[in-house]
Amino acid sequence: MEDLFADDVPPANGPDAPSEDAPLADRLRPRNLAEVIGQEHITGPEGAIGRMVAAGKLSSLVLWGPPGTGKTSIARLLADAVGMRYEAVSAVFSGVADLKKAFAAAETAKKAGPPGFRGTLLFVDEIHRFNRAQQDGFLPFVERGVVTLVGATTENPSFELNAALLSRAQVLILHRLDAEALGRLLARAEKLEGPLPLTEPARDALIASADGDGRFLLNQAETLYSANVTAPLDPAALGLFLQRRVAVYDKDREGHYNLISALHKAVRGSDPQAALYYMARMLVAGEEPLFLARRLVRMAVEDIGMADPAALTQCMAAKDAYQFLGSPEGELALVQACIYVATAPKSNAVYKAQKAAWKSAKETGSLMPPMNIVNAPTKLMKEAGYGAGYTYDHDAEEGFSGDSYWPEEMQPQSFYQPVERGFERKVRERLAYWDKLRQGRD
Repeated sequence: MEDLFADDVPPANGPDAPSEDAPLADRLRPRNLAEVIGQEHITGPEGAIGRMVAAGKLSSLVLWGPPGTGKTSIARLLADAVGMRYEAVSAVFSGVADLKKAFAAAETAKKAGPPGFRGTLLFVDEIHRFNRAQQDGFLPFVERGVVTLVGATTENPSFELNAALLSRAQVLILHRLDAEALGRLLARAEKLEGPLPLTEPARDALIASADGDGRFLLNQAETLYSANVTAPLDPAALGLFLQRRVAVYDKDREGHYNLISALHKAVRGSDPQAALYYMARMLVAGEEPLFLARRLVRMAVEDIGMADPAALTQCMAAKDAYQFLGSPEGELALVQACIYVATAPKSNAVYKAQKAAWKSAKETGSLMPPMNIVNAPTKLMKEAGYGAGYTYDHDAEEGFSGDSYWPEEMQPQSFYQPVERGFERKVRERLAYWDKLRQGRD
């Protein structure tokens, strides 16, 4: 029977089958979700996408992962798997007018679709590039079911997407492709194009050079096929022939925060080798060295503190040395400071003391210090009792008076609790000695 609605349903702008001269990455796009490599945790039968497809019903999604991990392919195959109309826009090339056009087409398709029409899957690539107001524009169409939104982003959705949009979409994390997954992808290319002109070690080097990006790997393989190389290349020859993929790193985005977090935690965990690795990752990727110097200073006071007071001196000296020498010579000073703080005894007693003292100060307001230690610059104030009874500690036995320095309405507190490590062990003994003297004079 003729479909009475066929001419009224706007066609989707989904991708056509790739031509024979299309890039290798396009020709090797998976034809179904089972062929997607490296993301089985979400596409498999027990994964979120696998369960949705089995149920025949999709919710709006945000696919978050590094470049070249299959986000676009998964969105296209999702529409095919559940029989939805597929439409795609890119935040890089599209504006408000393009979005309005896509929503209007989806509205028309919903009204004119035949019985059982499952609606439009709208794929938005680089969705984080739309500003907050533009993201808000998606909400009514998602809420009314005009479109099922599938967004793709390389940035942390918590930072880049509106909370209202995130509350209506499930975030699925795609993994960078590991060596095994990249090897399978390369085998698929060789099945189509023939063996690559590489020795086995060179093949491993090619996979490592992709840094988890499947698209980059296939582009590299296509370059090799186009070069008509006769003799197999070894790793050294391959290195001269091809370039490594530049590491993914944006100084104000996810890669930046992930690596500085890893560096800080490696220092806190007293692993100088891992700390050096993450510092090198950041510097090689172009991080501002003085940013790292500032973070090292923070580590010295937050995670070492009085356990080794020289850590702060080392880090400040490293900052001065870098400013004096510049790159690359000055980076050695940062390396020295990094090793110092990673190998120093650790204590967060100063950090915890600050938090506790600040909290107490906010809670107690404007309590007056005891009269014996308040300022008494005038005769009138002295006559009123300001400073009366103050004991000059240097004149007291053992240089310690044992006086109370707390407001009368407040019990003495113990904000700073030194640990039994490093220099703080001596500080702890000293505080215990003074407490004993103070108790003996009460």
